[in-house]
Amino acid sequence: MSAEANPQLALRPMLPGEAPLLEEIFVASIMELTQDDYEIEQQEAWIAKTNADGPLAKMLADHTTIVATMSGSPVGFGSLESDDKIGLLYVHPAAVERGAGTLLADALEKIAAGRGAEDLSVDASDSAYDFFNKRGYAAQQRNSVRCGDEWLSNTTMKKTLSGPETVQ
Repeated sequence: MSAEANPQLALRPMLPGEAPLLEEIFVASIMELTQDDYEIEQQEAWIAKTNADGPLAKMLADHTTIVATMSGSPVGFGSLESDDKIGLLYVHPAAVERGAGTLLADALEKIAAGRGAEDLSVDASDSAYDFFNKRGYAAQQRNSVRCGDEWLSNTTMKKTLSGPETVQ
């Protein structure tokens, strides 16, 4: 029997050709984890806007993108769109509450701090707000983003990375 009681989480850079699998994680995360905060039309517009702005594959390639794996299989990904801004952070619904999001956020904060960023910001969806708030990110402003015929709300949040204790 090869099943693991506690599959191991790990991080690695995004691999060439992996974008289609990460897009599946992206779509599953939006459709299953944001339904309490966004209507189905908003979720579909969110997915469509991301692909209309340029394929997710290009966005991931243009960002510094890392992948969380569980027993070697991708279960989430995160990216920095600049040295001081998280662009994307998505975890597959089957891996929620298993530490993948925390592992990704910790790594993105360490990368940003290592690149000299004093603060790290993120445009957090309403569904991700509490996750970032618990990590010490403070709300800066509320945003409304037009996606096709829909409007989606998010919150720009910021965390100070100046001390080593904030990026452990």
